[in-house]
Amino acid sequence: MDLHKDLEIITRWFKALEPIGEDKTGGVTRLGYTKTEDVMHGAIRNIARNLGFKSSSDEVGNTYIYEENYDKYYIIGSHLDSVINGGRYDGVAGVLSGLLIMKWIKEEGLNIPVKTAAFRCEESSSFGIATVGSSLITNTLDIEKMKQVKNQEGKTLYEILKSRGHNPYCKKIDGVLGYFELHIEQGRVLEVSNKKIGIVNGIAAATRYWLFIEGRQDHSGATPMGMRKDALCAAAEIVTELEKYADEEAENSTVGTVGFIANSPNAFNVISGNVKMGIDIRGIDKKSIEKVDNEIVEFIKKVCEKRKLKYKLIPISKAKPVKLDEKLKLSLAETAESLKSEYMIMNSGAGHDAMKFAEIYPTGMVFIPCRDGISHNKEEKINFQDVIEGSRVIFEELKKLALK
Repeated sequence: MDLHKDLEIITRWFKALEPIGEDKTGGVTRLGYTKTEDVMHGAIRNIARNLGFKSSSDEVGNTYIYEENYDKYYIIGSHLDSVINGGRYDGVAGVLSGLLIMKWIKEEGLNIPVKTAAFRCEESSSFGIATVGSSLITNTLDIEKMKQVKNQEGKTLYEILKSRGHNPYCKKIDGVLGYFELHIEQGRVLEVSNKKIGIVNGIAAATRYWLFIEGRQDHSGATPMGMRKDALCAAAEIVTELEKYADEEAENSTVGTVGFIANSPNAFNVISGNVKMGIDIRGIDKKSIEKVDNEIVEFIKKVCEKRKLKYKLIPISKAKPVKLDEKLKLSLAETAESLKSEYMIMNSGAGHDAMKFAEIYPTGMVFIPCRDGISHNKEEKINFQDVIEGSRVIFEELKKLALK
């Protein structure tokens, strides 16, 4: 294992992928189930081919890289799509980590059955739901949901899958001995703690809603304050109230965010007539999430009644927090310690493909730092040396498992 040479190799891999989906602002947009995501999958297959590996796709477009088509195997996986104007390393680092680990296995002549997986549409930017590719093959996404959720062009996920020749009724993946995922942390905990490796204990789940508020569009100068039905003012109250409820549950690691607001007509001299907003509540404590959820739903009703506004609250998802395999977590920590890596055990505030596998297979996850904790942002940066260090933890763990 020549780590200096490997650093040069993965740097070339990252640099080859960086221009794909680049937008005018300097970020990248690689939405799930689009041509740009297809290009990313093609680029990964090319890298794999140059390493002497084979590749294939499943019924929903996920890509698998392998040396032999094993019946029983471990998966090292992540995703290649991004949010709009996102960063270049979210997901990609995990897929390239898998290729690097497979390279090491091959070079050392080890008999470890491993496949690297690149899952489709992990981000919720396309259809409002996350981890689509991994949900489909673990059969945790039902057909009715696929027929409800739509992309920005108004096409349902079901329609998109069918139009691309994919099978929404795909069979459940089997033969998996365990699942591993390396991912950038997407926060500042590792960096502030001066740690290079995070061994993930649990993954937060998201409860999400679309909220539509209907007021009355009126002239901003000619309508007295007492006669207004201002949808945006109600939205503002809801935003600050959600923040308050989440603050009260901060000790349980619950967070609340309104990350999307569309105001209509959004004009200088017109009172807001309609608002669409996206509500996102996340955490690792089920009761804490439910508390914030119930409080904000009740407040929405209260504030809209007070202001004489109509509203429609549409649930998008109510996922459950996921605890990763305890034995694997502790074993990964031991492996990190044996490599003298500075590590900590931590929770993930963001969702990942690992969530879907954790429900049915032993699953372990390794975090590496991202500079200033920035992610889902064109300024997202990582140290490629950290990818090597995190990959070594998973590689050595696989070697331990292979000896059992």
